Amino acid sequence: MRVAIVHDWLNGMRGGEKVLEIISGMFPDAPIYTLVCERDKLSVTLRSRTIHPSFLQKLPCSPKRYRAYLPLFPSAIEGFDLREYDLILSASHCVAKGAIPGPYGRHLCYCFTPMRYIWDGYWEYFRPGTGVGFRRFLAPWVSERLRTWDASSCARVDRFVAISHLVAARIRRYYGRESAVIHPPVDTDSFALNEKSREDFLLAVSALVPYKRLDLAIQFAQSVRVPLKIVGQGPEWPRLKRLAEGGPVEFLGRVSFEVLRDLYRRCRAFVMPGEEDFGIAPVEAQACGAPVIALARGGALETVIQERSGLLFPEPSQEALKETWNLFQGIRWDPATIRESSLRYSTDRFVSRLRECISDLMRQAERDSRPTGGKSDS
Repeated sequence: MRVAIVHDWLNGMRGGEKVLEIISGMFPDAPIYTLVCERDKLSVTLRSRTIHPSFLQKLPCSPKRYRAYLPLFPSAIEGFDLREYDLILSASHCVAKGAIPGPYGRHLCYCFTPMRYIWDGYWEYFRPGTGVGFRRFLAPWVSERLRTWDASSCARVDRFVAISHLVAARIRRYYGRESAVIHPPVDTDSFALNEKSREDFLLAVSALVPYKRLDLAIQFAQSVRVPLKIVGQGPEWPRLKRLAEGGPVEFLGRVSFEVLRDLYRRCRAFVMPGEEDFGIAPVEAQACGAPVIALARGGALETVIQERSGLLFPEPSQEALKETWNLFQGIRWDPATIRESSLRYSTDRFVSRLRECISDLMRQAERDSRPTGGKSDS
């Protein structure tokens, strides 16, 4: 079976890229098609793969400023010639699911979320007063056209698989399609317990983008005077740095696997103040025995067991966070129990379930291609 993998962009090793690494391991000969690629920011495994970037790679300031070309994303993903492949396997949170399969090919989309910028996250990214240029003047016009394209292009997908029940509900709402739910894989063997004692600092691991609500975590750390370490990069970096001035907040940027694991093992708690579609980082933290303090929305409702592996606060406000923090300090957390909750998301389980979905899709394709056996009119 000839397989092609399509991913939105490759410029780091966040949650989506970690999933892609596992998917590519399932099909080691499959090339990867993506909008833009920065190989030096990828894992050794992904760097070794055949990667085909789109025409966006050659445009001015790309791939580092690829977001400026958002209106061109649909044309770029449609520009890949995928006619020779039996299966298109897209891992999509933006436009990858719009890849066009050949007339006899099948398309399975592992969906991280429908395009956040134009659907449920529109006002987080393009709220009044945020920036100039595209954000202020072109956002409504471009978003309207992207919504039309996004809704219509989902017909190119034969089967959707969602990363969580939250995302499955979005797929149903925006695309009118049902989807299976397969939670992302987490390398719980690599993120394991050790004998180090917990230190008095909070940890957040996240892309620095608006919907992650790191501003809430920063303000909370400042108000209770508890150190906060933030791992990650993104366009919100300048604003968040200004917000954190004078407070006990440290921005670590991109860190190595060894440093990240050490932080998980030493932090007093992992903080996730925004609504995540699933959230691989808090599961990694739990695998290292760190309790999680998370907003009671989205993926946290599926990954955090209240008062067993962490605490959920009901709304994104300082008052709710402080109340939860007071409760948190009165609980004796057991690292072994916390780690146990993370083992539900093993890589083996993910691979097995995704293979089942692919096999079922290809069997259905074979049945559909068989002649019906009806009589000819000639």
